[in-house]
Amino acid sequence: MPTTASAAHAFADVTTSESTLRRFLHGLPGVDAVGLEARAASLGTRSIKTTAKAYAIDLAISMIDLTTLEGADTPGKVRALAAKAVNPDPTDRTTPTTAAVCVYPDMVTTAKAALAGSGVKVASVATAFPAGRAALPVKLADTADAIAAGADEIDMVIDRGAFLAGRYLEVYEQIAAIKAECGDRARLKVIFETGELSTYDNIRRASWLGMIAGADFIKTSTGKVAVNATPANTLLMLEAVRDFRAQTGIQIGVKPAGGIRNTKEAIKFLVLVNETAGADWLDNHWFRFGASSLLNDLLMQRQKLATGHYSGPDYVTVD
Repeated sequence: MPTTASAAHAFADVTTSESTLRRFLHGLPGVDAVGLEARAASLGTRSIKTTAKAYAIDLAISMIDLTTLEGADTPGKVRALAAKAVNPDPTDRTTPTTAAVCVYPDMVTTAKAALAGSGVKVASVATAFPAGRAALPVKLADTADAIAAGADEIDMVIDRGAFLAGRYLEVYEQIAAIKAECGDRARLKVIFETGELSTYDNIRRASWLGMIAGADFIKTSTGKVAVNATPANTLLMLEAVRDFRAQTGIQIGVKPAGGIRNTKEAIKFLVLVNETAGADWLDNHWFRFGASSLLNDLLMQRQKLATGHYSGPDYVTVD
């Protein structure tokens, strides 16, 4: 299968100038907002029965990027989060590990040591997260620092101001530069902050722009604004990765982040994945949840399925 590094070559004629890139992005089909939201709502009503629900819960747990991105983060908090990622339910060793732990660059070394040998990845936000407003050399240094500390994955944010001003080539070149910095050492997730992009057409354009520039994942949000991941914006991004693979043979992951807090919501997103992109994306190599509190509810529901009752308030740790 072609890799994301092939995307730049496949679209070389599109990215030769601002005008050619604009022509391509504005030539994408317009989004039927009513139809998009109706389909997302319809898929959200699918009934998931007991056996399928148990499978979906374990799958969702395995897809979580367990996240702490606060100014008050300490090494102790990061080590505790890492322990929870590796062993989410100490009473049941059959519980899957999460996919990754996501932290600021200065906490990567701590997370890497705590997760050593577990298979759980270390993801790090970078590129002047969450605003993305910094010069490219600063963003590259931020990325290089996180990778040098041991990050397996980089979650970068685009400059939404540049994107909304129509400076698409500038955004493309920044993503491509960060991708080059990552090389083969780290996978790159590109965050659009969909809640700030105003329209579904802009989300579709940002999705294609990110994929053309070499993103390994496209990600909805930072979790730091009022509107984060929604079924509709995630459905739109899933359509984009599906269509991109059909055109190029390159598979790109999707990560909804922010606001997904319970099992019912998580399962709705898994239905969206299966019905839109397909079963190939039902794997944590291609789909992630950016979450901090979702894991607790998944563990509670998992225990309910196993025992027939909910546990007491001390069953799961408080993040």
